[in-house]
Formats: sequence, structure tokens, C-alpha cells
Amino acid sequence: MDLQLRDRVAIVAGASRGLGRAIATSLAAEGCRLAVCARGEEALAAVAAELAGDDVARVLPVALDITEPHAPRRLVEATVEHFGAIDIVVSNVGGNRRKPFADTTDDDWRKLLELNLLSGLRLVREAIPHLEAGGGGAILFVSSIFGREKGGPGLSLYNTTKSALISAADIMALELAPRGIRVNTIAPGSILFPGGSWDRRFRDDPEGKAEFIARNLPLGRFGTPEEIADAAAWLVSPRASLVTGACLAVDGGQGRSLI
Repeated sequence: MDLQLRDRVAIVAGASRGLGRAIATSLAAEGCRLAVCARGEEALAAVAAELAGDDVARVLPVALDITEPHAPRRLVEATVEHFGAIDIVVSNVGGNRRKPFADTTDDDWRKLLELNLLSGLRLVREAIPHLEAGGGGAILFVSSIFGREKGGPGLSLYNTTKSALISAADIMALELAPRGIRVNTIAPGSILFPGGSWDRRFRDDPEGKAEFIARNLPLGRFGTPEEIADAAAWLVSPRASLVTGACLAVDGGQGRSLI
């Protein structure tokens, strides 16, 4: 299926590794021109070079910390200056501080709100005028199945911020539909890749990994970043033109939500 993405301009935040890198790779394979950002300049430059191939102008690396209040504007301005437009925004920045709620601090809440919620909201707010100027476009937030349901003890910070992301996106979808802008979220399940949280957790615990799979993953395996990326590419493409205000679970049946 041709996703009709050739020469569309996409911003992918958090693109140097894991899901963000996979999403950027999938969009590049569909012919998108890309602005990619991450904090690590060296790793980001390597990803940009890999994605661009022989046409270095097709990928713009912008090294910054997207949680800094003025960073989203810098990223959007750099993208428009380089490409002249923005058609797609993918906000993939996120993380966790796992601990019981009673042990959380105000600093924990501030840091996770900035990382998982506010950084993405600032980014798309800066991009909206440019999306509208181009006749519309697509916004995608990377949430989690634990934004749709209880994630379990120790996840109050993560659940709250990922749920808020889905809620905000749903309201944006209503507000921006008349302006031709679609807004969706994607909710990955447990995804395994080198250096990721699950890889670190089970590196020295193969029995624990097998037990987790048997208890939680109906397909009998973890997901891959590429599986999330392919779903994300479809969601931001014109082939998903009627899809807005949706949260797509890509979890191999791991989730237990009825919605």
C-alpha cells in the first residue's frame, strides 16, 4: 500500500533510539523529509546520516532537550526554515520514575509532566499554524497501553501523564478538525529492543522474562519498534484520512481495556 507520504515534511521528536528512531525510519522509507530531534548530538547525527543516505538535505538533525520551554519553538522554526513547511508531527518523548505514590515528590511530578506531557503539547502548539497553512496535516502522540488502563503499583507518575496525553489529544482532535488537522495517539504495549527498559530489566533474568511473557503477552512475545513504527506511519498518512481522536493500541493483545 502506498501511504502517499512522499515529500511530506515530518517532525519526529525523540528520534535517536527505540520507537522514535523506528518511526523516523519508517517515514523515511515512505519518502518523507524529516526533522529529527534528540538530546545526544552524536547519536542523532548518526541516525540522520543513516536515514538521509545520499540526499543529506532530506533529513535535518536538531540536537536539543525538548523539555526545555523554548526548545519546541526552536525545532519548529528550524524545520520551517529548512523545508518550508510542516505536514506531520510525531511526539515520542517519554520516560518513567517507578515508585509507590506515597514516595513520589513534587520534583518527580514536575519532571514527568514536562517529559511525558508538556513537551509534546508545546511542540504541537508551535506546529499548528504551519500545519494549517499547508492545508492540514497529522499529529501523533506516543502514549502507552498504561495510558488506557491501570498499569499497576509504582506507576502513578507514568499512568497519569500518559492518560493525560490521550485526553489532550482527543480534545485537540475536535478543535483542529475544522482546520484540516488530524490528532491521534498510539498506545504501544511491551516493546523489546537493545538498551530499552525491558532489555535492561530482563538482561540477567531469562526466567523472569519467560514468566512475564506467559502471564502478559498473548502472542507469546514482545513487540518490536518496527511494528509500532509501521502503525504510526499509517496513522499519520492520508490513507488514515478518516481517523482522528483515536488511540490505537499496538500491543499484541496485552491490554485489557474495553475501549
